[in-house]
Amino acid sequence: MKRFILLFLAQLLSLAIFAQTESDAILGVWESGSGKARVKIDKAGEKFTGRIVWLREPNNDEGKPKTDKNNPDEKLRSTPLLGYRLLRDFQYKGDKTWEEGTIYDPENGSTYSCTIKMTDENTLDVRGFIGVSLFGRTDVWKRVQLKKK
Repeated sequence: MKRFILLFLAQLLSLAIFAQTESDAILGVWESGSGKARVKIDKAGEKFTGRIVWLREPNNDEGKPKTDKNNPDEKLRSTPLLGYRLLRDFQYKGDKTWEEGTIYDPENGSTYSCTIKMTDENTLDVRGFIGVSLFGRTDVWKRVQLKKK
């Protein structure tokens, strides 16, 4: 009986480790479909978030860092876009899918419900929507392969 219990516990532990590894597959730096920005996805506890770590055009016409000029909250319009957390509170749901998070679009100042589906190890389908997923848009993000020194 002890042997059975130990075997059962070992199997549960291996399943937990596999689930942890699968959920963390999203971690890394991803380039948006437009190529205008790169987002680093990190884990905070059991949730996943993403912040802008690179912009193709980091400065505005005056040569100053771009800010969140379209934010509906006037107080936040001077917040720099570089470093801005635009993905929030994603939870891994299995089957290479992260849900229940939001994505902020600095181009129009809107926040949308969002799901992320990993179609292969280097591709994410990021779908922002209002209400139900049917009414939304999908952007394909590619993993950034960092050059090794």
